[in-house]
Order: sequence, then structure tokens, then C-alpha cells
Amino acid sequence: MLKDANPHSFAGIYIVCGYTDLRYGIDSLAAIIEKKYHMSLFVPNSLFLFCGHSARKIKGLLWEGDGFLLLYKRVDCGHFSWPRSSAELRQMNAEQFRWLMQGFSIDPVIHDIHPEYSA
Repeated sequence: MLKDANPHSFAGIYIVCGYTDLRYGIDSLAAIIEKKYHMSLFVPNSLFLFCGHSARKIKGLLWEGDGFLLLYKRVDCGHFSWPRSSAELRQMNAEQFRWLMQGFSIDPVIHDIHPEYSA
């Protein structure tokens, strides 16, 4: 479902960087978003994605207007390229969502540089 989902159908796609205990259910994941990141969960079709220590499994929390939908995805071969460097909440665009679902990094690997001196 997530791999084939149209990212434009979501009001917002957010990724919780770092590690999350995937034993948590709807209430605990919702509390993380509200208490730690001070964000409203109750925007219809807002998707929040979480990843544990194993990058083979992710959970998604989606508010559908009348209740939460808890999504769980485990890939059999490969893993998700999850940002582990910090415990921040980041908004993703549609292209980054597709990259993540295909196993690619959502962060660019080539960065612009600004040298101080020319040769």
C-alpha cells in the first residue's frame, strides 16, 4: 500500500528521524508527535512515519478524519534508508516519499560547496 500510495493524496508526510520503539501502538506514537514535536495530529490525511533499529520495518500513523490508521511495513529484502543523525521531525515532499519507499536516501548525497579561494 505505501509503495503504491499517491504521495499527493496526503496533506503532509512527516518522518521522525532517529530510532523509535516499534512496539509502540497508536496512542504512544501519537503522544510522541504531540508532546515531543508539538504538532497537531488531527489534520486529515497527515502521514507520520517511524523506524526502529532495524531499517527493514517502518510504522505509519495516518489520521483519516474519523480515526487513526496504523500502517506497518516490513521489507523482506533490503532496507529503508532512514535519517539516523538526529531526533527531529522532517516534512517530506512527494519525490522524497517515493525515494524512501524505493530504498533510496531522502537526503542528497552531493552537496553544494562554496570555496573560499579559487586556483
